[in-house]
Amino acid sequence: MRPDDWYLTDGVDDFLARAGDFLRSRPGPHVMQLTWAERVRTRGAGAFGTEAPVFGVLEQAGEVRATFYLLPPRALGLSPLSSEQAGSLAARLAALGHSLTSVSADADTATAFAGAWQRHTGATPELRDTRLRLYRLGTLTPPEPLPAGRSRVLGEQDLEQVMFWCGEFAKAVGEAVPMDAGSWAGTRFADKRYTFWETPDGTPVSIAGRNPMVGGQIQVDIVYTPAHLRGRGYAGGVTAEVSRAALAAGARDVVLFANLSNPTSNALYQRLGYRTLTDWAAYDFSCAAPEAR
Repeated sequence: MRPDDWYLTDGVDDFLARAGDFLRSRPGPHVMQLTWAERVRTRGAGAFGTEAPVFGVLEQAGEVRATFYLLPPRALGLSPLSSEQAGSLAARLAALGHSLTSVSADADTATAFAGAWQRHTGATPELRDTRLRLYRLGTLTPPEPLPAGRSRVLGEQDLEQVMFWCGEFAKAVGEAVPMDAGSWAGTRFADKRYTFWETPDGTPVSIAGRNPMVGGQIQVDIVYTPAHLRGRGYAGGVTAEVSRAALAAGARDVVLFANLSNPTSNALYQRLGYRTLTDWAAYDFSCAAPEAR
């Protein structure tokens, strides 16, 4: 396979025109490709930094075989690739002088690319400690009984409260994200629809969000309950409600990521009807500045 089989573009509309049908044909494994392409399309390329995003499509015999996106700060996201495809992409990006800070994809693809990038550039890959599993909803099975209280969909009047809870979630998962009215629109949290689980007296005790529907699929993201309120069924109640709302909105597929280091949340999602789709991995690169050839 030749490195120049990869078509590169900085235009998200061009990318989607070429690869949209391919991505939508398997929306689960392509969830991050679909999500970030849609964010760039709706927010504009300048919303993510001064560097222009780069999108890529592997086309052979007139058919799309794989895709990638490269967003500031030089973070690479991949659709599922074979080892040969990963090697040809690494060779192409290195030859063009692209530098990378990280790569994320399904575990096999991320590992194959990290090794290929090291061979072509000398950059040392380091596997992140956080290991994720991607789940897809089968038959939704809400908990019985539901916890006391009710769900409430949040509106614009709840923005300050939403920012606080998203900030708590970000701190809990180690994301360094400024969370205030001035920076909110530029975060990955701004395009979600949020739901609280509230106790009978109206006190919020858990939050879940869902992304806009893309390619007939909705991703549940985020789910968070403060540590002192866990173990009471609140996360199950709010996740079931957000999942139900996603199906009611017409989603053919509903997916979510879970941290494998948290057996409680993984067990919860499986009880609700989520089934394993793939494991996910990310590698950071120690240095990344190949010379363009």
